[in-house]
Amino acid sequence: MARKKGVHYVNNAKFLEELKNWNDRCKEAEEQGEPTPQVTNYLGECFLKIANGLSYRPNFINYTYKQEMISDGIENCLQYIHNFNPEKSKNPFAYFTQITYYAFIRRIQKEKRQMETKFKYIKSLDIEQILEQSDGETHTNEYLSYMRNIIEQAEADNAKADEANKNKKVIKRRPKYLDEKIKAEEAAAKEKEEKGQPKDQLFD
Repeated sequence: MARKKGVHYVNNAKFLEELKNWNDRCKEAEEQGEPTPQVTNYLGECFLKIANGLSYRPNFINYTYKQEMISDGIENCLQYIHNFNPEKSKNPFAYFTQITYYAFIRRIQKEKRQMETKFKYIKSLDIEQILEQSDGETHTNEYLSYMRNIIEQAEADNAKADEANKNKKVIKRRPKYLDEKIKAEEAAAKEKEEKGQPKDQLFD
């Protein structure tokens, strides 16, 4: 019995064919001095399915900012679509899944930094002393309870997500598209240096 295809299923062969067609149109547009063609709806749907599917993996599903992770993943796929070379790779699903994966990791790191800054600031405040000067003891107690609950819930969510990730295999190698980008920028910087021009900042 054939396995039922899920809502996040991407036909890799059709995905590859669509990318080839889009690349051909891009080359034609460049030769004729025309703007780069818009990415097709099908390719956009593939990126959306990849990001949505990855967000349901156990190491990502518990984060409260999952929609932001998905948006970042799609944005990165669109940003680096030109780097995919159908002549070198026949597996666009794996290529763009890796791009999305690293977009998710960067979003998690960014959100954690921002959250830690907020927590440190809130905890540094003498909330009890501030609210003692306000009117209404009931209002004061309710607000204090509300603030503490927010902090405790966020910390619990982070701990849950970290626990889920603890034993997960993390890809440590940088994606190939980043390696290629860095090499290109280093070559451009070296060329500028030889010409006596100031260097641009390399990709971080």
